[in-house]
Amino acid sequence: MTIRVLVADDQEIVRTGLTMILDAQPDIEVVGEAADGREAVGLARKLRPDVCLFDIRMPGMDGIEATRQLAGPNVGDPLAVVVITTFDLDEYVHGALKAGARGFLLKDAGPDLLTQAIRAAAEGDALIAPSITARLLTAFAGTRAGEPPVEPLEPLSSREEEILIPVAKGWTNHEIADQMHISISTVKTHLASLMRKLNARNRVEIAMWAYETGRIGA
Repeated sequence: MTIRVLVADDQEIVRTGLTMILDAQPDIEVVGEAADGREAVGLARKLRPDVCLFDIRMPGMDGIEATRQLAGPNVGDPLAVVVITTFDLDEYVHGALKAGARGFLLKDAGPDLLTQAIRAAAEGDALIAPSITARLLTAFAGTRAGEPPVEPLEPLSSREEEILIPVAKGWTNHEIADQMHISISTVKTHLASLMRKLNARNRVEIAMWAYETGRIGA
């Protein structure tokens, strides 16, 4: 199955480069390009791509607001969004993840990590650049100091507690399955249970909860 991608960046040369990298993959096709967030939201609603790849700093409407409109908590049928930026700033990452992004990459991440993030998002996984995952999630937890972590609707099982750690480290479903010697479907079942118990929309919010509760740290 071909993964259909929408690319949004205000710099034409960047859009062209990203498109060339993605179109070179046998299982990925760029189906649209946008120069700003407003155009990106309109195209995304029209084309319904499998994954949206958005720059953060765009004129008119930035990538975070575009992500919120397409994948935010009030969106009934959210799209998968991966955010990519030149700037390694905590507030950008926090804003993107809270807006519903399934991935966050720096533009120097390289083609391999870029395509991995696209594939992960299409499969329902989330990928944050490994170089910044621990620091940023820990920093996010720090910003909530004084706020009690959300209490689970039900206690987590011992298996769910085990899976929580690799999820917080940014592992994909395949990596978790291989490491724990269980099937992909079993991993997905545990993740679905974790999301239900933690009232989390995606695995990024599961990871945030793990950091907030001190189950894992940098």
